[in-house]
Amino acid sequence: MKASMLLGWLAARLGVPEWAVRAVFAPLVYPGLLTFTLLALFIIWAERKIAARAQMRVGPYYVSPRLQGALQMLADGVKFAFQEIIVPVEAEKWSFLFAPVLAFTIVALAFTVVPGGPGIYGFRTPFSILIATAIIGLTPILAVIMGWAASNKFAFIGASREALVSVTGEATLLASLLATTMMYGVLDFSEAVEKQMATGVIGLVANPIAALLFFIAALLVTDRVPFDLVLGEQEIVQGPYTEYSGLLYALVMALDYAKLYVLMLMFTLLFLGGWMPFTSPLLGSIAVLAKTVALMLFTVFLRAVYGRMRLDQTADMFWSRLFPLALLAFAVSALVRYIYTG
Repeated sequence: MKASMLLGWLAARLGVPEWAVRAVFAPLVYPGLLTFTLLALFIIWAERKIAARAQMRVGPYYVSPRLQGALQMLADGVKFAFQEIIVPVEAEKWSFLFAPVLAFTIVALAFTVVPGGPGIYGFRTPFSILIATAIIGLTPILAVIMGWAASNKFAFIGASREALVSVTGEATLLASLLATTMMYGVLDFSEAVEKQMATGVIGLVANPIAALLFFIAALLVTDRVPFDLVLGEQEIVQGPYTEYSGLLYALVMALDYAKLYVLMLMFTLLFLGGWMPFTSPLLGSIAVLAKTVALMLFTVFLRAVYGRMRLDQTADMFWSRLFPLALLAFAVSALVRYIYTG
């Protein structure tokens, strides 16, 4: 059964337009919040297990060993749920409280334009790649507001790092995306996947430089190792989130995982062929999800085997070495585009 038929049947039963069902299903179910929640629990569990195995950490081995340490997440969830949300006296109260909620909501909006499979999307637009990139680009502003609103010098230092990291990483991310869209000649995720299916060549093979730049920049934008500069626990506590506690702390911690999920979805669609080789909504969605999960597992594996780079090393690496590679990525895209169009 095609996705449109399934959604049409559901819309008829509910007595609402099909576009309304799509607009709710995509952001709330798949690839949206419900799928993200289940996936985040699995990725956090896997991250702990991989780090424990590689670094000989004892915690996950001794907490519910028969369940492979799964109860550790339940214990953490109960702790955050019942922990008091403390607002510092000198904090700017409303910005402090609503900035995390608004930041997570903005990331969730990306689920409306990023398809999870053939025909599985909230809104289809010819500019979905640009819209998703713009949405992700808004979240650092909210992180800076969190650090400012807390009236804490450690949070402010973390917010300053967030601003620098955002400028450094997003320039490379945007350059790799522009090179990729130039190669396909489209700004729509679904059309980009169709281009790959038509040629039988995935974006990773057609332009590996753009794929490498996108992946490394995504690690920086989502504060993953070796670029977890904003949350350097040794010297700046928890960065812009130092003063947060309880459910608000859980929300800001989930924010980076949500950004990682969206960016790995984008990488799957642009460089791994999306739902290739399937065309049915069910198998195609499974293919997209499987590729995305594999990418996320690889990113958490990096945490176990890599150390953290310094801020100056990261800035030098991105501005002096990776950003010039974007010019080479543009040249490769132009060549591939010429081959595709004759």
